Amino acid sequence: MRLLSLEGRLTLLLAAAALSGALVYVGVTVWPLPQVIEAINTWFKLTIAAPGGVGSLGAMLATVVVLLPLASMLAHRVTRPLQRLLRALEGAVASYRDGDFSFSIASHRRDELGALIRSHNALGNTLREQRQNLAQRELLLDTVVQNTPVALVLTDAAGKVTYANIAARHLFNEGRSLHGLGFEEILAGTSESLRKAIASGEDALLTVEMEGSEETFHISQRNFRLQGRPHRLQLFRRMTRELSRQEVATWKRVIRVISHELNNSLAPISSLAHSGAELARRGDTDRLPGVFGTIAERTRHLHGFIAGYASFAKLPAPQPVAIDWPPYIESLALHCQFRLDGRLPEEPGHFDAAQIEQVLINLIKNAHESGGPDDEVAVSVAVVARMVRLEVSDRGPGMSETVLAQALLPFYSTKRSGTGLGLALAREIAEAHGGRVALANREGGGLRVSLFLPL
Repeated sequence: MRLLSLEGRLTLLLAAAALSGALVYVGVTVWPLPQVIEAINTWFKLTIAAPGGVGSLGAMLATVVVLLPLASMLAHRVTRPLQRLLRALEGAVASYRDGDFSFSIASHRRDELGALIRSHNALGNTLREQRQNLAQRELLLDTVVQNTPVALVLTDAAGKVTYANIAARHLFNEGRSLHGLGFEEILAGTSESLRKAIASGEDALLTVEMEGSEETFHISQRNFRLQGRPHRLQLFRRMTRELSRQEVATWKRVIRVISHELNNSLAPISSLAHSGAELARRGDTDRLPGVFGTIAERTRHLHGFIAGYASFAKLPAPQPVAIDWPPYIESLALHCQFRLDGRLPEEPGHFDAAQIEQVLINLIKNAHESGGPDDEVAVSVAVVARMVRLEVSDRGPGMSETVLAQALLPFYSTKRSGTGLGLALAREIAEAHGGRVALANREGGGLRVSLFLPL
């Protein structure tokens, strides 16, 4: 036990109080109070009774009367530092509650209270440094988010906008603040396709018409809880310029591929033609059929290779006709296996039957090759906002954001031996009909390819 600790000081004070009580009792009952009273009686001829004559109870009463002021003074001296510390701690807690961590308590004590005060001041310094670091990080994050070209909108459970960066304000509200506005009301002035994509709650890539031109957006949506309340984060990334750059790069890649294939086929054809001419000059006609057969085989290979790309470039204009849905779907089922989801619309479609059938066959084939169960490949037909929606879905792994952003580019393919004409051909045919193609990952896994055609 240290002498300067609270326990040591309290022990000393209690010992001093006990010694004081014993001394007062002895002074009242033994010496010097009885002798003083006896001397007063002798000198002044009085008859004052000595405390010893009143017994122990009187002496104890006299001792208590003497010790009460002393005990009060000692109690005040002991509790005064505690009272000051409690008031200081109360002020510190109130300051922390108001977000002010600059409060500190001055003390030069070397006991437990001094150690408590030093720990409190160290805690305040730590909280103050963390608050400053957090404020700097928030400032940096807000600067980055506000200046990113991706439009960011954060909404609460009621659909009110709680945060929107500069890009989102320019995209949806002509640069004005979106805070506190209902996001559905803001979207009321946008295209139907954009509202449908946002209402689905899934990632999507779609093209919308804005200010007289088409803009391609990649929409990413996430639900999470912020301060215990559900929120929804929506990101709108403009992909038009990126897609344009990708298209240029794709055409360059296609030109290189075709040039390489032409060289690989024309070089041996030229060599074989020279060899055939030399054999004919020598009169060695027995070997000519083999030379001509090899030339024919290389020519057929080159023709087949070019035909696939030429068919994409020479896609004829669609010839729309009225389509009755039941026989059309039954005819499609003869070419590929799928499950029909939902009921077929009573209103007939109006499109080029052969072209759309080829698109659906390619999409169903891709769905089967996605890696999901074959019985999960489904086709659905619905009429949405005066548009026919033909939808092919699967339960494969879906597509990443990078693949979603490039999937509709011509000649882009994730397959090792693919030509990349499937989705690009679907996009070309849909746009030729005045429609569009939308890709979205399904909740629970899988991809949904939607083909929208006007009625």
